[in-house]
Amino acid sequence: MMRAVIFDVGECLVDETAEWGAWADWLGVPRHTFSAVFGTVAARGGDWREVFEEFRPGFDLGAAREEREAAGLPQTVTEEDLYPDVRDTLATLRADGLWLGIAANQNARAGRYLRELFASDVDLIGLSDDWGTAKPDPAFFARLISLVPAEPHEMLYVGDRLDNDIRPAAAAGLHTALVRRGPWAAIQWRGKEAEKTPTFRLESLLELSGLIRHFNDRAH
Repeated sequence: MMRAVIFDVGECLVDETAEWGAWADWLGVPRHTFSAVFGTVAARGGDWREVFEEFRPGFDLGAAREEREAAGLPQTVTEEDLYPDVRDTLATLRADGLWLGIAANQNARAGRYLRELFASDVDLIGLSDDWGTAKPDPAFFARLISLVPAEPHEMLYVGDRLDNDIRPAAAAGLHTALVRRGPWAAIQWRGKEAEKTPTFRLESLLELSGLIRHFNDRAH
């Protein structure tokens, strides 16, 4: 049975459109141009940080974040950035008696906002900056497993990326759910791996409660 559900952040709980737009503006690049390059990098399986290198070779992301903050344009995560199905999904899953967590590749600043937004909604907020390991490293999922009061086969990890979320979580023994939103899911959705690897394929997080209930009923 599934007893715990753990969520990725970017393009799972949080719509990152505003943040990517802010980076395009900071770089002085038209937003549609930034998006096109972003899509190209994602399609070839590159790291998202390569997008910045395309416009500014040698780009220092950490320094740029500090510069943005000093200029009064810091990275933020607000209620308005959440996908519209997030709050109802968390409330429903909590009412279903499931243990809930967030585990994602996020920096410390984003972590502060996430804790403000979700502290009362989930049992765990685990971030790569805090753990010293990032997806898709198996160590990330080993750390997650060590903190969740369930066995790996009783956990469901929900994310938007095959490479960072679904593949490594499944390799660690977790069930997985691929949600169709954001650039990576748009690119990866129709491939054979996306059709066969995830336990669930979602158009909306609101589908989770019914799918988990059905899965657990069959497991009895």
